[in-house]
Amino acid sequence: MVREQIASRGIKNAEVLKAMRAVPRHFFMPPDVRSHAYEDRPVPIGYGQTISQPYIVAFMSEALEVRPGHRVLEIGTGSGYQAAILSALTREVYSIEIVPQLAKSSAETLKQLGYKNVTVRGGDGYNGWPEKAPFDRILLTAAPPEVPPALIDQLKPGGILLAPVGKSALEQVIVRVSKAADGKITHRSLLPVRFVPMVKSPAPL
Repeated sequence: MVREQIASRGIKNAEVLKAMRAVPRHFFMPPDVRSHAYEDRPVPIGYGQTISQPYIVAFMSEALEVRPGHRVLEIGTGSGYQAAILSALTREVYSIEIVPQLAKSSAETLKQLGYKNVTVRGGDGYNGWPEKAPFDRILLTAAPPEVPPALIDQLKPGGILLAPVGKSALEQVIVRVSKAADGKITHRSLLPVRFVPMVKSPAPL
């Protein structure tokens, strides 16, 4: 998978490639779809959600420029696979999942596989995780129509936020948001993608 689908398409970060080789992707998928675990495509995991294709996970992990001492916020835990990749790259990972069943199952999977530096909670990702802010890096794995202001507020000066953004699946693009030391915000579009939409909770979970 790593050789043919990821490295061959230009992913060069050695730590990202190492993490992609080490994390057992099939354990983050329902048993009935595990035969598709190492194919280069998204796979349904229930509740209208998917596990992203391996190349996109690697692309976003590399573009986020995670360093070992960083505190990272992930919005959209899903299966927990992306959180496991981030776990191998940095010190602390906090992940929010709006689907209660997925928040529970992903937390259990990460714990069983020994990823001790990942904390998962159920909640609305639009609000971020203010009690743990600020974050060096923030990664969204579901697509909002625009980057939520609360998440930009929770990004440290010098930080990077990466998100698929678009009002429809046909318009989505991965956007890299950088916050300069003086607080200035810049946006840069990186890659057209298709992610599940990011939804708001009608009430706090």
